[in-house]
Amino acid sequence: MVSIKPFRAVRPNSYDVDQIASLPYDVVSKSEVLKLVEDNPKSFLNIDRTDVRFDSEDADEVYELAKDKLADFMDKGWLIKEEEPALYIYRLLQGDRLQYGLVTTIAVADYADGHIKRHEFTRPDKEKDRIRHNDCSDANTSPIFLTMRKNSKLKLLLKKEREARLPLYTFDSFNDTNHCIWRITDPATIENIQSIFAEEITNLYIADGHHRMESAYKVSKMRQEAYPDAPEEASFNYFLGVIFSEEELTILPYNRIVEGDITPLTVKIISQAFDFEKVEAETFTPKEAGTIGMFANGDWYKLTIKKDKIPADPVAALDASLLQNYVLSPVFGIENPRTDQRIEFVGGIHPIEELMARAGFGKIAFSMYQTTMEQLLNVADHGEVMPPKSTWFEPKLLSGLFVHPFESEKYLKSGVE
Repeated sequence: MVSIKPFRAVRPNSYDVDQIASLPYDVVSKSEVLKLVEDNPKSFLNIDRTDVRFDSEDADEVYELAKDKLADFMDKGWLIKEEEPALYIYRLLQGDRLQYGLVTTIAVADYADGHIKRHEFTRPDKEKDRIRHNDCSDANTSPIFLTMRKNSKLKLLLKKEREARLPLYTFDSFNDTNHCIWRITDPATIENIQSIFAEEITNLYIADGHHRMESAYKVSKMRQEAYPDAPEEASFNYFLGVIFSEEELTILPYNRIVEGDITPLTVKIISQAFDFEKVEAETFTPKEAGTIGMFANGDWYKLTIKKDKIPADPVAALDASLLQNYVLSPVFGIENPRTDQRIEFVGGIHPIEELMARAGFGKIAFSMYQTTMEQLLNVADHGEVMPPKSTWFEPKLLSGLFVHPFESEKYLKSGVE
């Protein structure tokens, strides 16, 4: 089962929240970050992406500045610390996509014990960055995006909480998304929520934030070694997460662009696994699993997997795997899509016309069908990992709305060494 705990959040004041809240640090490029922080000194990216101000992205000064910026935001009153521990409800509304999450801290031990399941590999360089960032800041500065199997009791309880009080914040932000947050401080209600997780929620699943999760785990281990007598309830033994029920989440396609060209040999190799047909349309977006759109030289082609080529393995049967194993590897020689510079990934939030525009001369675009939540959960339940860039969740959680301070200094002050 899963152990959650309310926390004393560091969060924006009500006047500056829409300026402070920012896109996650890992979905914006360096040039985009520079523009955002130059235009807005209150953007949380001033804390989360201090690397853009230095030539060396992993210099000690990068992380010292993040620590100083966090303190500066608090000194200026842009960020404030809660007087008492709380849980929060976080609603995101983007078009017809509506989802409600529970903002809480979760025991790192649940990740170590396998109660929090993953579906991606992590890269050591990205882990190292967040380890140093969280260690120096003595806080989780970005939440981990989690999901869970449906629980009607929790859903009803959170609905009652939303209806019982006014929101703490409500504002519009990036990608035409409305963000609304309610605070829960009533001890009895918090205890009821904790009991549901302890008694009924067997597992949580990482939807997005595998590097943040692994980094949070490793920083917690560092703190445990530094303060061996700290209690189990110490803040650094918990990490910041937002938990959504599976049925409310939307996964968009994660499209691909590769360097290459369409030739008779290309068509011959692809046709061994896919039925190959030209599409007489300006755009093509797959409507079902096992179908992939290919855009080359101004034309669209529909690739439909042949039934006898669908593997029984749940990971190998994913569309991203079919494309990789039957097209990208044998046709273009792309063996490792995680590191090969000839492949570019384009999230489904970008319109199909943009995908086409980016697939210029000497490039081919692939329009994918979205991974389903059931596929993701199934892969995680089997202890497997998804192909890289298989899921693009939308809308995105914003950073800067909640910081989870570790308060490590209290263990020194109390004599713990």
